[in-house]
Amino acid sequence: MNGLLDEHERTLAFAEVALGQIRSLRQTAVPRNYEIWYVYATGYNPALNNVINETLARNGRLTEADLEQIYETYLSQIRISERIDSVGARVISEIDGVMKVVTEALAASSTYGNNLSGTARDLAATKDPKALITIVETLVKSTREMQATNQTLEDRLTSSKQEIATLQQSLEAVRNETQSDPLTGLGNRKFFDRAIEDAIRKAAANDEPLTLLMMDIDHFKSFNDNYGHLTGDQVLRLVALSLKQNVKGQDIIVRYGGEEFAVILPNTPMRQAITVADHIRRAVMAKELKKKSTGEILGRVTISIGVALLSQSDDVHSLIERADGCLYAAKRHGRNRAICEADPEYAPDGIQVA
Repeated sequence: MNGLLDEHERTLAFAEVALGQIRSLRQTAVPRNYEIWYVYATGYNPALNNVINETLARNGRLTEADLEQIYETYLSQIRISERIDSVGARVISEIDGVMKVVTEALAASSTYGNNLSGTARDLAATKDPKALITIVETLVKSTREMQATNQTLEDRLTSSKQEIATLQQSLEAVRNETQSDPLTGLGNRKFFDRAIEDAIRKAAANDEPLTLLMMDIDHFKSFNDNYGHLTGDQVLRLVALSLKQNVKGQDIIVRYGGEEFAVILPNTPMRQAITVADHIRRAVMAKELKKKSTGEILGRVTISIGVALLSQSDDVHSLIERADGCLYAAKRHGRNRAICEADPEYAPDGIQVA
């Protein structure tokens, strides 16, 4: 009992801290904001606490845009795990329900079979018309009961089929979310690993060219150091938007990790890939970065890009390694440029520059 009381008091204390923060910062008391501050009060999510403390120290407040970004980055992924658990529990419950009905139907079928055997013996041994009528009535009753049992089973199976179809759709939606980056909406590293293997296999099977772009935001660390992680997140979104606007069709865009992005270009020769890379680079450079919370103009962002073409001897690792080598060559030679393995600046054994 004391343990329950202690837990009650502790959760109330977290709730009071959450509401206190909402009041003091004059924020709307909507569930999203309450959840952010409740998790903040518990201290269970250090990354969330760090970004909130940093933003408050820098700006003295959290805007609606800040709160939305914090929620999407640090809390929404937890919901995916909870949804997977929920769907799994529903699947188990549905299977248990169906198995119960099937077991009952099997028992009824066994009973009906025994009744038929007994009835057959009775019919063979009975000459009395009244007794025959009684036997037939009993048989009709048993048959109707069996029909009712079968109808119940059929209805349950139909219902289960519909429920399982719904659950499959839910799982597919969750699967898609687990392979997407919540901050940028692009595919994530998990999605990339599957996509690049598929792309290489198809390119080899169809004897088609395949090109990989690896790109990195120039001086990204300085954006985080000077303006904070939320502004850094805005930079990542800006680059993602430029990629979406300049890569179309069957081409695949992902956030490879941190400030690094990748684009898989199926059936694309080197010359065309370089053109795509330069369009992306120019599109990113053309956008002006503005701090949402203050409206302050922060300047422009640039990216460096490495371009590699799949060779017959390549596997996933070697293709990525060459594209990375071209990317670091672009970094070494001034940044804000695209370099391919045919360029004289590319040196496979060169020093990598972060």
